[in-house]
Amino acid sequence: MVDRPKQAQRVFLLVVDDSEEMRIALRYACRRAKSTGGRIALLDVTEPADDQHWVAVGDLMRQERRADAERRLQDLSAIVQEMTGTTPVLYVREGSLRDELLKLLDEEPSVSILVLGAGTGPAGPGPLVSALAGKMSGRLRVPLMIVPGSLSAEDIEIFA
Repeated sequence: MVDRPKQAQRVFLLVVDDSEEMRIALRYACRRAKSTGGRIALLDVTEPADDQHWVAVGDLMRQERRADAERRLQDLSAIVQEMTGTTPVLYVREGSLRDELLKLLDEEPSVSILVLGAGTGPAGPGPLVSALAGKMSGRLRVPLMIVPGSLSAEDIEIFA
């Protein structure tokens, strides 16, 4: 029998926000990760303070946004652990969402799939989905998986 090199673990990266479509995409990615022996990574990007007339106020705002991001990631981490049995990789960045996402993808060769949830409202799928599926698609080094925000739990069981 020939020994084959161990295949790298597939890492599904999700961009975290408070939307319902993100939670649907997370559920879908967790099912895919569990069925393929993969792992989940979560990215939360906080926007920098707009105008920093007072440095102390800007620092306090930055600390509060970071604490909110860490709480959100811990809550989602518990969901990932329950669904997959593994601990996700957590990333917190500050800056422009698109810029920080692209930087992370360039810096982390372990990420193999970017998973985004598409909004179902009249505003469309969302600015990040629109940008990455459109003009910026050539900048991605990994496949982009767009999960419709209208999928039900039953649909996810069937499709994932």
